[in-house]
Amino acid sequence: MRNIKDCLVVCISSILLVSLNGCSAEDHSIKMKGSDTEVNLAVNLAEKFTEIDPSFNIAISGGGSGLGITSLLNGQADIANSSRPLSEKEIEQFKKKNMELVTIIFAEDATAFVVHKSIPLEEIDMETLGKVLDGSIKNWNEITKIDLPINIYGRQSSSGTYSFVKKKLKIEFSPAAKEMTGNAQIIEGVKADRSGIGYIGAGYVDDDSENKQGIKVLRIKKSNDDIAYSPTDLNAINEGLYVFQRPLYQFVTTKSWEKVKPFVNFEKSDQGKKMIKDHGYYIKDSLDMDI
Repeated sequence: MRNIKDCLVVCISSILLVSLNGCSAEDHSIKMKGSDTEVNLAVNLAEKFTEIDPSFNIAISGGGSGLGITSLLNGQADIANSSRPLSEKEIEQFKKKNMELVTIIFAEDATAFVVHKSIPLEEIDMETLGKVLDGSIKNWNEITKIDLPINIYGRQSSSGTYSFVKKKLKIEFSPAAKEMTGNAQIIEGVKADRSGIGYIGAGYVDDDSENKQGIKVLRIKKSNDDIAYSPTDLNAINEGLYVFQRPLYQFVTTKSWEKVKPFVNFEKSDQGKKMIKDHGYYIKDSLDMDI
């Protein structure tokens, strides 16, 4: 997996890459908002792109998929990064405003479930995981030999990852779950809490997570009799065997399309694809796009 820059692991409110020549700021100024799962990758892609073409200004912020989509709807963003598709309600909102969108699937992600490295648990089935996260199972002694109350570290309801996990497990999260602002905060929470469990983008998992991050990545199986797979297992991801894998989206208004197209083309280039893979994400042979 990739190394995460220390300065970027906290939810980023705004990063501005300053134009170095005289091209029009209006034509080459891009605002990108949304998914915290995608924000570090987006920053690094933008940094490399503006090295190649310094005429562009790209401002990037996180805050969750829902925030990015709302910002796009309100004209406060050119690109909405999202770890989930648009909801029916959001589709109707764009239709009411006569706003047409370009939908890009530029990468695939897997959601990792992590516990404190001292928890004597290596794998878990979907039903048990759901009971842990909805609060039905409250103590680790119900599934391990450790007697500790379970502390859940999750995301806010505006997060695409929150919606994805909730829908996949068909649960409501425990009211006692701690709502964190991003992946890095969840990692720090679980690392510091011997009874902690949380979920993060697999791209945020280090190769040696137990020693470097103080967390353990659980293997997931559909049922107790099935084979358990890890979100860091590239073969399992390529074969679609890991339960919690999903596409990552970028939504662009057609009004902004010509302006952002050079950046999107960079993402689709060999250099862009390599960066996506180097950051711990997965990519198909071709990027999907719907105009």
